[in-house]
Amino acid sequence: MLQEICIENFKNSSGGIQDIHLSFQHFGQPVELAPIVLVNHALTGNSQITGENGWWSGIVGAGKTIDTNQYAVLAFNTPGNGFNGKKEDLIENYKDFSLKDIARIQALALKKLEINKLFAIIGGSIGGALAWELAALLPELAENIIPIATDYKATDWVLANCKVQAQILNNSASPVKDARMHAMTFYRTPQSLARKFNRSREEVQACYKVEGWLQYHGDKLEERFQLASYKLMNHLLTTIDISNGSGNYLAAAKKIKGHIHIITVNSDWFFLADENWETYVDLSLAKPNVSINEIKSIHGHDAFLIEASQLVRFLKPVFKTNKIENERSEHHLIWSR
Repeated sequence: MLQEICIENFKNSSGGIQDIHLSFQHFGQPVELAPIVLVNHALTGNSQITGENGWWSGIVGAGKTIDTNQYAVLAFNTPGNGFNGKKEDLIENYKDFSLKDIARIQALALKKLEINKLFAIIGGSIGGALAWELAALLPELAENIIPIATDYKATDWVLANCKVQAQILNNSASPVKDARMHAMTFYRTPQSLARKFNRSREEVQACYKVEGWLQYHGDKLEERFQLASYKLMNHLLTTIDISNGSGNYLAAAKKIKGHIHIITVNSDWFFLADENWETYVDLSLAKPNVSINEIKSIHGHDAFLIEASQLVRFLKPVFKTNKIENERSEHHLIWSR
């Protein structure tokens, strides 16, 4: 069931003040009786993380890795993502907001829910970046921080791709569809597309199957996602920065008290594995409780959604789904690259 919290008179990073309507869903155990896990969704995702239409049902649910029989699981919608279906809650002044603002909104919502401790914050892509931001904002909030296929900063490469996305969103006759088609090309890799399609053709549509696949993803997103929501989320990607503008990301990261479990993807063309490994090496010199695992895949950025079995293997020791395996892995936090 979709619930809502109103954050009144929220002052964003540009100085504007407005009420924020934050919708969310709660799965599993009561928050006062069980460890709490906060799951942050990716760019076009939402709070429906489990159940029949859940985008992460392979990971979250009864008997799953994040077991709703053991945990209270919360999922906030990014304000303005349109999941609540209320046009009046879309954020047209999206450039006034930063990802840190979204973290501040989550922090205020947790306070309203009388939650001052989380077992884990987890998210993929921009959801993982939001996990970084919230942990940097409230260093003692979470015991475990699990950023997947992401970074704690917007690199020049991310900024460049988001600029192209913004150009499409502001100039195309079919902005959501065209932007999504472009995005799919850097969410995957040439090897991934070659394996999937092998230059085969779709005879009915008289086109290559890869072209039909891009059209399909563009059409599906256009059906369910608002232009204002896409503009907001794309903009938020460009504002990832846990250093609060100082550029000293490590200083901000090492203040986080919880265990940071970085999960990267070796073929990610969006948030590069090399950047994540550099973060791990540098941060581990200043902070003892940091680890890294790497998903090995030809599928690029989207591997964090595709390679569920690898992700489960990395998450089990954190969520103690399998106690024996957890004990076996206790002193082997770094998997071979």
